[in-house]
Amino acid sequence: MKIICIGRNYAEHAKEMNAAVPTEPVFFLKPDTALIRDNQPFYYPDFSKEIHYETELVLKICKAGKNIEPEFAHKYYDEIGIGIDFTARDIQAKCKEKGLPWEKAKAFDGSAPLGMFINKSKFKEVANINFHLTINGNTVQKGNTGDLLFSFDTVISYISKFITLKTGDLIFTGTPEGVGPVQIGDKLEAYIENEKLLNFEIK
Repeated sequence: MKIICIGRNYAEHAKEMNAAVPTEPVFFLKPDTALIRDNQPFYYPDFSKEIHYETELVLKICKAGKNIEPEFAHKYYDEIGIGIDFTARDIQAKCKEKGLPWEKAKAFDGSAPLGMFINKSKFKEVANINFHLTINGNTVQKGNTGDLLFSFDTVISYISKFITLKTGDLIFTGTPEGVGPVQIGDKLEAYIENEKLLNFEIK
């Protein structure tokens, strides 16, 4: 099982990170040890002092595919969930300064809390899905798939040119603007529309 994450897939998030808006999808990988399931807590790692949340919709791949054409990409996922792409922002900044890869800022253990999934047939259109994150009851991040730079189908097709997708693979589809830090004691709750699908604490 692979965790594939799309970077800078919302223009406003790219701007808040002072990053260029991409002209084609950007992706990176996390190992399966990044996953946190069943609302288990996230334990703040001792190697960072600046862990940021990035709330993202997640696609679960339902069959294997390679070189998938965009018009057929919708057949390769049947569930949509929500997750957090935790980022050690201080480590990421140091890596960027040196022109080094920054997997250790993104792919560390526990960096991908994953909530429950909803069958995509329950959505009227996948291009108009609202989602949001609250911390300690306050909404800190909101997004809508209508603002994606690269649609779900485009992302699936693009990734499959380089990496064979297999059943059970997860694609984190990008985060909207509003990312920020978490602290020990915070309670995070993530929603698709008004349904809470992820609920965990920082310890």
